[in-house]
Amino acid sequence: MHIIDIFIFIIYFALMLGVGIYFFKKNENIEDYYIGGRALGSWHIGLSVVATDVGGGFSIGLGGLGFALGLSGSWMLFTGLIGAWLSAVVLIPIVSKLSVKHQFFTFPQLFEHFYNGKVALIAGIISAIGYIGFTSSQLLAGAKLASATFVEIDFTWALIIMGVIAVVYTGIGGMKAVIYTDTIQWIILMSGLVFVGIPISYYAIGGIETIKATLGPEFLSLGNIRWQQIVNWGVTIIPIWFVGMTLYQRIYASKSEKQARKAWFIAGLFEWPLMAFMGVTLGMFSRVAFETGMFNEIGYNLSTGIDPEMGLPVLLNTVLPVGLMGLMLSAYFSAVLSTADSCLMAASGNVQTDILSKIFKFKQDRKSQLLASQIVTLSIGALALLLASFMTNVLELMLYSYAFMVSGLFIPILVALYGKKPNSLAAILSMIIGGTTTVVLIVLKLDLPFGLDANIFGISASAFVYFSVTYMLFKTKP
Repeated sequence: MHIIDIFIFIIYFALMLGVGIYFFKKNENIEDYYIGGRALGSWHIGLSVVATDVGGGFSIGLGGLGFALGLSGSWMLFTGLIGAWLSAVVLIPIVSKLSVKHQFFTFPQLFEHFYNGKVALIAGIISAIGYIGFTSSQLLAGAKLASATFVEIDFTWALIIMGVIAVVYTGIGGMKAVIYTDTIQWIILMSGLVFVGIPISYYAIGGIETIKATLGPEFLSLGNIRWQQIVNWGVTIIPIWFVGMTLYQRIYASKSEKQARKAWFIAGLFEWPLMAFMGVTLGMFSRVAFETGMFNEIGYNLSTGIDPEMGLPVLLNTVLPVGLMGLMLSAYFSAVLSTADSCLMAASGNVQTDILSKIFKFKQDRKSQLLASQIVTLSIGALALLLASFMTNVLELMLYSYAFMVSGLFIPILVALYGKKPNSLAAILSMIIGGTTTVVLIVLKLDLPFGLDANIFGISASAFVYFSVTYMLFKTKP
């Protein structure tokens, strides 16, 4: 890379760290640290939600889908639009009122309110495991991007650099640092895509004529996808809007219910069609570049092949001129960090509030609580970095983490919020059976009926267990 690109890159990372340091000095208690003092507006929240949800994993992952499927890969984020708007209508009005009344910090605290402390503890463990996986997937995405564009840096060093930067500014700055950096990062990403990445890449590969001559017509169609894939995405992604700790933290952080609902509508629109089509379009451009030999000089050709998720960063490294390369890389790294920081804060909140405080029942003063939260965040970040060093596929890791949480938590939270007389034993068993079913099916790599995702069977098992146990307990009552 040219020294100008490196300089732009350094400025970007210095800015992110500067925001973390600024809010490190502003945070006075764990309410500031975990939910931004409950005083944030709809645009900051909305941009933070979309930056988190369509961050590094989905940005790199969408590029991989565009490389493999073309425009049809955009349907993945259509499920995000549905999830955002549905939860804005039916979830936020309930949760926002409960948050104001009971001063909640985390998602599992809802389980303690409707069920009991044991249910909340199990929910906290499940959520923490899922978000540690999320954090790892984002660091992996950043390392893939860095190793493909900074040829002087191998994958391991790229992972370490990404991890340290993300963990440090998140760990010291807390939720306000996360949300304000997310806003900056999303603006950088959108500007980079709209004004740099897409137009320059389109011109470099030869325009629409080259695209049509190189790729089959299915790449320009929205129908180049199996119905099972859309169902799998829908069942995995839509429920996350009801069980995602990052999302509940932002509901709690909003000034009011109205502000939170507006934020969710904003996020949904930006996810699809805007971000969805930008991501898969660039991925499709990388497929054209690969097949026309533009990557031959750096070792990728038709005989050696290429990881679809590497196509996009390699394309940017190939076509962008000095200066713009640094800007575009900053845009994609901002996408990575905007999700990594939110997932790290979610995992930290679960571990600190829902697990450690429940097990050890320690009481601390406000400053000690804040310091403990920062230490927990930094420790979890180190664990996520270690986990990422053993993983290979960004989108797969992230969707598996989603599936694990959704399978265990979706049915119990629906019953808690919308059912009558939630049952604690049924909730515990459905969490364990639902999550375990999904994990076992994933590990065994079985050929499931109709090619459906393991998460569908996990949710079904969770629902079956919950309502079976509830029915049996009802029947055995004297």
